[in-house]
Amino acid sequence: MTSEITSAGEIDVAPPAPDINRPMITLAIMLATIMQTLDSTIANVALPHMQGSLSASQDQITWVLTSYIVAAAIATPLSGWLCDRYSVRNVFLTSIFGFTVASALCGVSVSLGEIVGARLLQGIFGAALVPLSQAILLDINPREKQGSAMAIWGMGVMVGPILGPTLGGWLTDSYNWRWVFFINVPIGAIAFYGVWKYIRNVPGARAIRFDMFGFGTLSLAIGSLQLLLDRGTQNDWFGSTETWIEAIVLTFSFLYFIAHTAFSPAGKSFLNYRLLKNRNYVSGLLFIFIVGAVLYATRALTPPMLQNLMDYPVATTGLVTAPSGVGTMVAMLIVGRMVGKVDLRLLLGTGFVVAAFSLWQMSGYTLVLGVPDIVWPGLIQGVGLGLIFVPLSAATFATLAPEMRAEGTAIFSLVRNIGSSIGISMVQTLLVRNTDIAHASLVEKISNANPALQDAAVRSFYNLDIGAGAAALNNEITRQASMIAYVDDFWLMLILTLAVLPLLLLIKPPAKGNKMEIDHAAMD
Repeated sequence: MTSEITSAGEIDVAPPAPDINRPMITLAIMLATIMQTLDSTIANVALPHMQGSLSASQDQITWVLTSYIVAAAIATPLSGWLCDRYSVRNVFLTSIFGFTVASALCGVSVSLGEIVGARLLQGIFGAALVPLSQAILLDINPREKQGSAMAIWGMGVMVGPILGPTLGGWLTDSYNWRWVFFINVPIGAIAFYGVWKYIRNVPGARAIRFDMFGFGTLSLAIGSLQLLLDRGTQNDWFGSTETWIEAIVLTFSFLYFIAHTAFSPAGKSFLNYRLLKNRNYVSGLLFIFIVGAVLYATRALTPPMLQNLMDYPVATTGLVTAPSGVGTMVAMLIVGRMVGKVDLRLLLGTGFVVAAFSLWQMSGYTLVLGVPDIVWPGLIQGVGLGLIFVPLSAATFATLAPEMRAEGTAIFSLVRNIGSSIGISMVQTLLVRNTDIAHASLVEKISNANPALQDAAVRSFYNLDIGAGAAALNNEITRQASMIAYVDDFWLMLILTLAVLPLLLLIKPPAKGNKMEIDHAAMD
């Protein structure tokens, strides 16, 4: 097996050696892929249990999700340069080992700071697993079998997020939330052995020059933005010196990145500014930003809502949220056959409308929800997102020059992850803020003069003259206020989803006869 990384960051596929063990290599790298994609959703249903164990507030516990996403977003563009310098096999082995160790550290964490740090390591080491698994599968298979290999790879990428909620719920319910992370240890060990045993090492070509200044300034900007969003509520926003420091670092590092990109020769900067001259590509970045925000924000909101407000067991929460992933997988399989035959803008528009309809259903949620009330909107949203993913990737890269696709996919994945982390932080911040506002508004209507509180049955539970009765009433008001805040978040995501529909007019359909390539960046 031989591979070579070109100066554009792409991996040239050479004819595979005849004596390689393809089944064992495929098994090893797919285990690593599933392990990484599983972690994008497996922790969601365990968040309420982690919150109590780690003494974290509702907005703080989401750092467990955002730290992982941001770290993966920052580290992903490094994959090509690292492989060119140290070889694909060595980078893959290091990624599996680091991800597995970081998973174990997550499991033994006893404070919020420890688990956030471990999740950062998970994101950094896990960033290369999905793109390298695709490259290796292409490398070990002859061209006539690469279609089947990509089908296997695609199923592995999709099965992780689908199994995540169900597996996470079962592990948390049967054992505890720490096993959500410990489950990666045996999987990682098997994957590491398989890669070490069956994949040959090919020295790196050392042909890529990496723009470290551009990468560093952009990473600093993204990190500062995420800290500002995650800690803003806790720090009273710009009433805090820390927030001002984060805002200043964000502003200057991003301005340096823009100036560096604008004045660097083509191909010498981290972001090739020629990408931004392509209308389809820029439109695709806007779309995938919204998709990332809506998709991950919904997955982060629903499990805590069901467990904290409606007393759903964690295992049941995992089961009722899993159909969203099933809907995405089925829709992607169907729409993949339609790309090239149906106008991409029509497919995208349909997907966004379907996703918006599901969010409209969620905006009608109350504190009394049956299983069908949760399963069907989730399934419909999954179908809508599946209808979006494949045609969006095809439309984004349809008019992009082949030599720019490697850089284009890296930025595409980066923007999706940034959208995801910002979306989660935004809805959690609004959730806390709107809960306080709704609570204050409801309390204004509570007094002994309220006729409802004079009812004998009501006074038996909520007697304001008794401390226990007043506390019980305050708990119920908080519960009602939280439900109002959740509904407000669903309305916000509905508005964002509908707001991007006019941007479909900016997408230029590819000329007939042009072959459209569907890249992995929209799926991993």
